[in-house]
Amino acid sequence: MPHIAVPAPVPGIRGLMAAKPASGRRLSELAEQLLRAPSPLTVAERELIAAYVSYLNGTPYCTGSHTAAAAHAFGGDYALVQAVQRDPASAPVSERMRALLAIAGKVRSNGRTVTEQDIAVARAAGADDEAVHDTVLIAAAFCMFNRYVDGLAAVTPEDPEVYDGIGATLVADGYLPQGRPASV
Repeated sequence: MPHIAVPAPVPGIRGLMAAKPASGRRLSELAEQLLRAPSPLTVAERELIAAYVSYLNGTPYCTGSHTAAAAHAFGGDYALVQAVQRDPASAPVSERMRALLAIAGKVRSNGRTVTEQDIAVARAAGADDEAVHDTVLIAAAFCMFNRYVDGLAAVTPEDPEVYDGIGATLVADGYLPQGRPASV
């Protein structure tokens, strides 16, 4: 049960955004920009960063939604996303992605722990400044999204099929789909 009144029992952040539509629209626009706008990172890679940060933060709704979105963006590869969540150092991702996930993990716990060495490792693996920038901003934003969902006790379904549907919709329609409420 959410800590605030929401217009309907809509799961996760969408229900919270419905309680304050103007803010919700801005948050959805931010998610669309971060996860869908042009970037040297693919949609799948950006969703993977969101899923990883949400997993580290222990936010079940965001973890479920973005794990499913990343898996769908990677052609249905849930095993890849779960491998990253368990141990990005041994997951079957590129060295570039591994370095960016290490940066995202540091941002998640304390952004000041990101070092020049971390950036150098990412650059040596092929990440440019824009990829590093986008990684840091996605990680920081998902900390905010996660705390918003957890701090207001958003409705959190337990059925994995719900998240699979949310993930498929996010990959197909993005964060500002026509004809339905904006969502993250």
